[in-house]
Amino acid sequence: MNTAETVVLLSFAFIALGASKRTARDEGECSSPLEYPHAQLPSKSRSVFRSGEKVFYHCAEDFTAVKGSRSVQCVDGKWTKLSLECEKIRCGNAGDLPNGEFLHEGEGFIGEKVYADCKTGYALKGPNYRICKSSGWAGEFPSCEETCTAPTVDNSVQKGSVSKYFVGDIMNLTCKQGFQLNGAQTITCRPSGRWQPQPPRCVASKVETQQLTDQKVGCQAPPAASGSNVRLSNKYTFKTSFSSGDRVYYRCDVGYTSVGGSRLRMCFNGIWTPLTLICERMSCGHAGEFENGHFTYSGIHFGDKATAVCNKGYRLVGQGTRVCQSEGWDGRTPVCEVIKCEEPIKTNAARRNIQEAPYSYSNVLIYYCLEGILDGPSHIWCTENGTWSAPPPQCKVVTCPSPNVPHAFWVNGYRQKYNPNDTIDSFQCRRGYTLRGPKHITCTREGTWSPKLPSCQPRK
Repeated sequence: MNTAETVVLLSFAFIALGASKRTARDEGECSSPLEYPHAQLPSKSRSVFRSGEKVFYHCAEDFTAVKGSRSVQCVDGKWTKLSLECEKIRCGNAGDLPNGEFLHEGEGFIGEKVYADCKTGYALKGPNYRICKSSGWAGEFPSCEETCTAPTVDNSVQKGSVSKYFVGDIMNLTCKQGFQLNGAQTITCRPSGRWQPQPPRCVASKVETQQLTDQKVGCQAPPAASGSNVRLSNKYTFKTSFSSGDRVYYRCDVGYTSVGGSRLRMCFNGIWTPLTLICERMSCGHAGEFENGHFTYSGIHFGDKATAVCNKGYRLVGQGTRVCQSEGWDGRTPVCEVIKCEEPIKTNAARRNIQEAPYSYSNVLIYYCLEGILDGPSHIWCTENGTWSAPPPQCKVVTCPSPNVPHAFWVNGYRQKYNPNDTIDSFQCRRGYTLRGPKHITCTREGTWSPKLPSCQPRK
């Protein structure tokens, strides 16, 4: 080839035949579908979808679909709006507990418990709580059964420390040495909560009565009632000796209340009559309800704590723990305020939805580029921590380098770089070479040529 022919070929290769144009393959394509806090795609999605293609979402773990369609469709380069609504699974009402009630930790969501609390005069039979699982409330259903309080029979012999008896329970009573039974030896707990027949009395035998009358021996200070939450009244604390016939009175510790027995003990000829007072921890019941949150309990009796837990998207303001005291739950009802996110930092990306700060939990901001492509997520949302799910994206300018195909030229001119969607038409090879590959290539949004570059092979 002579010099003149070379000049002609090069001149022809750099003739610009028109502005770059978008190919039909890219028309109407969509990028990756959007991400949502409680709706997820089943697997890693592709980065490019054709117009008309659909993708399907499912609700996140512990959430269930309440309405709307699971699918979105790529239409003319945009995804249709997702109408699927996912709601956290809840078990709802735990049921009616006859002669009692269930105290809820929260609103009946998965993992939360309800505690059984029986009315006065009834005792719990079975477990004291049920737990919410995906299948509903789990655990044996408890019951509140009517009870009889252990009868107070002075100078009787009682086995064990049972303080309450269920309907149908039978009790056999015997008296201490020196006393004899006056009444029925066997009594039964009836549905009315009373013993039938009436509990007997243990009265001093005639010989014992005569001895008490003749001797009248005094008593030392009564022994402490160890481990029973019962205390001698203050007025008797410093007295060291008592006469036969003297009486002392006991009281329940702070946080405890009397559920049976007698407060009285008497000195009989050097011996104190048995202490029958029974004290149990006071119950504070439910700590109350408050908006946008619930209490979790270590228990509902004296000294137990109720801890405030705010719903997702809310934060606690002020004290979050209440303690069961002798007067009830201390402190004030807690407050849960909605979590806010401040205005995110500005970038060169544009925003589709214009809102003003502050933003509430789960608010979504959508970004796009006027020029270039997004470097980062197209959607960010306000999280439960009051921060954005990711930094705002930047717009990055992407170009394709001039194709390097030895012995080739193309008809619409040479440039050092090309923008996405720019097209090179009609690759041709110099004389003596044959084109292998596509005649047309397009600059993609990733900065590469598609299809792959052709080559010029020597003719055989």
